[in-house]
Amino acid sequence: MPTEIDSSSNIDQFDRRILDCLAEDGRMSITDLAKRVGLSNTPCQLRLKRLLAEGYIEGFKAVLSPAKMGLDHVAFAEVKLTNTHEDALRAFNEAVKKIPEVEECHMIAGRFDYLLKIRTRDIRRYRHVLGERISELPFVASTSTNVTMETVVDAWNARTRNT
Repeated sequence: MPTEIDSSSNIDQFDRRILDCLAEDGRMSITDLAKRVGLSNTPCQLRLKRLLAEGYIEGFKAVLSPAKMGLDHVAFAEVKLTNTHEDALRAFNEAVKKIPEVEECHMIAGRFDYLLKIRTRDIRRYRHVLGERISELPFVASTSTNVTMETVVDAWNARTRNT
């Protein structure tokens, strides 16, 4: 994922290259990283530590294959609430975090209040999660589902091109 950083940031071209390289391959050795960005090992390692300490890098993770894990059914649920006062939003936010099938949850400014990305093994499991878990969340008035047919780009995990 290409880096776009606030112009008031203390990030320079070397830091940007470090971030770009690690976004592409988080397992890269410090030696390989230093070579790719044009620094020696020690300055590269110091920059990496600073980027971690300042929160530009939030962590490292293994990118799992949803298909291999049997979780390649993706649906997006639009959720409209009956109430959008702070207490209702807080209650919804805390409750939705407890549903393991919810991969992402975004508060939206638009015709609905939240957009949830839900990953399950199949449509039957999705139907169960929607009916038994999501519809029962605090203050849910209605939901509408969009089912993914194909993922073309997933920038946070890996570039996907199904052609």
